[in-house]
Amino acid sequence: MSNMRDPLATARGLGSAKDGVNHWWMQRVTAVALLVLSPWFIYFSVGLIGADHFTVRSAIATPLNATLLLSFVIAIFWHARLGLQVVIEDYIHGWQEITLQLIIKFAYAIAAIASILAIGRIVFSA
Repeated sequence: MSNMRDPLATARGLGSAKDGVNHWWMQRVTAVALLVLSPWFIYFSVGLIGADHFTVRSAIATPLNATLLLSFVIAIFWHARLGLQVVIEDYIHGWQEITLQLIIKFAYAIAAIASILAIGRIVFSA
C-alpha cells in the first residue's frame, strides 16, 4: 500500500496535531457542566432579585453557592473559549488567526481570573 500523503506535506510534517479529540471532549464536558449548573444559576439569581447588598453577599459567601458559582464561571469561560477557538480556526487563516487566538486566550484568562478573584473577595470578606 502506498503512502497517500502529498510528498510536500510529508516533508513539512503537516498532519494531525493529535489534539482534536481532547478539544472535542472538553467542549462536551463543559457543555454538560453548564447544563447542570445553568438551572442552579438561574434559580440562584432569580431568588436574589430585589435583595439588598448584604443579602446578596451573604448568599454568595455560603460554601455551596460559592463553589457552584466558581464552577459555573470556570465552565462558562472555558466553554466559550473553546467554541470561539473553533470558529477562528475554521474561518480565519494566516497571521490574523494566530493573533486572534492569542488575544482570545489572554482575554478569557484575564476575565476568568477577575471573576474568581471577585467571588473570592466576597467569600472571604463577607
